[in-house]
Amino acid sequence: MDRSGAPKITEDVPSKKPSPIRPKPATPPDRLPAFRIGEKSSLGKSTVAHAPSLSSQLAHAPVRMDHGTHKRMTRGKLKPEARIDLHGMTLAEAHPALISFIFHSFELERRLVLVITGKGKDRDSGGPIPIRRGILKHQIPNWLTTAPLAAMVLEIREAHQRHGGGGAYYVYLKRRR
Repeated sequence: MDRSGAPKITEDVPSKKPSPIRPKPATPPDRLPAFRIGEKSSLGKSTVAHAPSLSSQLAHAPVRMDHGTHKRMTRGKLKPEARIDLHGMTLAEAHPALISFIFHSFELERRLVLVITGKGKDRDSGGPIPIRRGILKHQIPNWLTTAPLAAMVLEIREAHQRHGGGGAYYVYLKRRR
């Protein structure tokens, strides 16, 4: 502050020091060829890698149960001890029903249960953003692999065709300790 009580204002004066070495300007990125409305692209098909489908993710997940039992289960040779049909329910209705069903099955020491979700309606309108088919079908594996159900679930696989195929899941439960 100066004598009058006003704050002192200073200006930055550039120094006479030599400037540091400047990096060479980067070369501009490769430009795409000019495109006019109505033309077809010369680049061909899109090279965007899509995430694998839920079915293939579950099919390629590591097996955490007995190999022989897993093989019989995926071939539809094991009969589910209980089933729940969530088909037509909303997410708000299905989540508590699934939690209750899995807890009850675990308490009764069931090992293999069937969760029927349905395949879902095809709502994709062909727009630029794809809409997934069957919200329950995609949400159930997430619910089964997070708390509180993850502590009871050993394996989740898509059901064999005789038990519902793509519209149902086998849920193999752990043993009670």
